[in-house]
Amino acid sequence: MASRLGGGALAPKHAVSAVRGFQEPKELMTSPCKILKCNSEFWAATSGTHHLGAEEAPEFCTALRAYAHCTRRTARTCRGDLAYHSAVHGIDDLMVQHNCSKDGPTSQPRLRTLPPGDSQERSDSPEICHYEKSFHKHSATPNYTHCGLFGDPHLRTFTDTFQTCKVQGAWPLIDNNYLNVQVTNTPVLPGSSATATSKLTIIFKSFQECVDQKVYQAEMDELPAAFADGSKNGGDKHGANSLKITEKVSGQHIEIQAKYIGTTIVVRQVGRYLTFAVRMPEEVVNAVEDRDSQGLYLCLRGCPLNQQIDFQTFRSAQAAEGRTRRKGPSLQAPPEAFTYESATAKCREKLPVEDLYFQSCVFDLLTTGDVNFMLAAYYAFEDVKMLHSNKDKLHLYERTRDLAPGNAAPSGLPRSPPALWVALLCLSQCWLGLL
Repeated sequence: MASRLGGGALAPKHAVSAVRGFQEPKELMTSPCKILKCNSEFWAATSGTHHLGAEEAPEFCTALRAYAHCTRRTARTCRGDLAYHSAVHGIDDLMVQHNCSKDGPTSQPRLRTLPPGDSQERSDSPEICHYEKSFHKHSATPNYTHCGLFGDPHLRTFTDTFQTCKVQGAWPLIDNNYLNVQVTNTPVLPGSSATATSKLTIIFKSFQECVDQKVYQAEMDELPAAFADGSKNGGDKHGANSLKITEKVSGQHIEIQAKYIGTTIVVRQVGRYLTFAVRMPEEVVNAVEDRDSQGLYLCLRGCPLNQQIDFQTFRSAQAAEGRTRRKGPSLQAPPEAFTYESATAKCREKLPVEDLYFQSCVFDLLTTGDVNFMLAAYYAFEDVKMLHSNKDKLHLYERTRDLAPGNAAPSGLPRSPPALWVALLCLSQCWLGLL
């Protein structure tokens, strides 16, 4: 393939084929660069244009503008990426060749129209594509675990450890033999240490006769109800219906059922940011070939110690410091001012039990001033109630010396040394402008 897609030496028809035909190497699939998503969306939007004349239609220019807009959104994370720069040059050349204006409407990718009898309508999936059916042949009922990420951000691991983390940038939540989940967390306010999840990528790996490899990607203000290629199931294999996306609330709530691995994933957009929750069998959780690589697997190992925030200490500092606000010298003030009392009162509206979800809500209101973070904590707990297999462990509480081992999260947050305690006091002043 030429280094520049759609260059002057290529006829328009071949230029389009070059753009559509470009595939990223597999090792780049987990990169923060989302050029694969842009390529897939353009292919989906132009998949019906098989003859040269169709490329001259206004719809082709509309699709090109949407493609260009997608590449601009991912530009920061794609610096130095050959596939990205090739696509950008190809788009520019195609714009010129087809006399397309850079200003004008853009379109969302059109979902594939499936012929009758396509795998999306099949119900006769092989037994191996139904985890529970195949599991029962060899063992008792599988043990299910839960992991969730929400808010600023708060992580509940597969072992019911609850942590509040900084983890700015791209981090892997799940990385096993069957799927990868990566989140990107960005600052809530300019210059703030408070972060929240702005991007989510899930890669379902190809599995036997059940599913083809599928990529799901969500960003702020973009929660699609389809995979990146426009499909809503596992592809063209006989068991494709063992992987499905269902839209629960348009633009706010989707659910992915991966029956072939007994897994349910819930993704929400609450306010501007995303939340993630999963129910997964222990066997799938631990299906990792390279055990050493699990150190970066947040849902299993938790956040690194240097990324954890002891928000209990932060809360104590809030109460000790008094509740008079002042603007920080360089940070943008939160959109709404919350005192500790008003934050706790607000959180009680949705979270009457003062567990770690309630305390996370209070923490987020104090650090961001955004009431949507209360809803994020509320929905995160609603997802726990739906997904967690042990109804006695829905609520998690702060571990203290007086609690028996079975009454708290299996792993409490590390005790903060004095230096960290002082640092958190400084953080609280920066975030909230407290005296």
